[in-house]
Amino acid sequence: MRKVNQKIKDKATFEEILSTSEICRLGFIDHNRPYILPLNYGYQDNCIYIHCANEGKKIDLIKQNNYVCIEIEQSTKIEKYEKACKWTTTYRSLIGYGFVKIITDEEQKREGMDIIMKHNGANASHDLNYESNKIASMSILKIEITEMTGKQSSNWTNTMNY
Repeated sequence: MRKVNQKIKDKATFEEILSTSEICRLGFIDHNRPYILPLNYGYQDNCIYIHCANEGKKIDLIKQNNYVCIEIEQSTKIEKYEKACKWTTTYRSLIGYGFVKIITDEEQKREGMDIIMKHNGANASHDLNYESNKIASMSILKIEITEMTGKQSSNWTNTMNY
């Protein structure tokens, strides 16, 4: 990383980004081309959980190569100034790599959905009972993160809204 002063080094900051962000960009290799999808997700215990259909391009690509890249940004804001060269971006983000497991077991799918729902704001007042036909029609992707790097802008403050 060129700007080492902007490198995120502590696990607590990684956990904060993973726990509070809403979109995970998931990158695959599709033959010799990159393929990236923005997806909502859930996070727990160093794993990203994503729900998807039982069939489709994601599933096909995972079956070919289950090693993926993730990108998550906690917050991004363009800071505008009178002079064009003074414009900057306030941000905090991470890049990670890991292996995807396709979860097909019904009970594990329900647990994965609970993680996704709770990550996105579901609480005790929400009904987390899933219709069996809906569970049957989906897979849960569980990405175990094996490595991560992160970066934040030099003007980042803990008062950012995220």
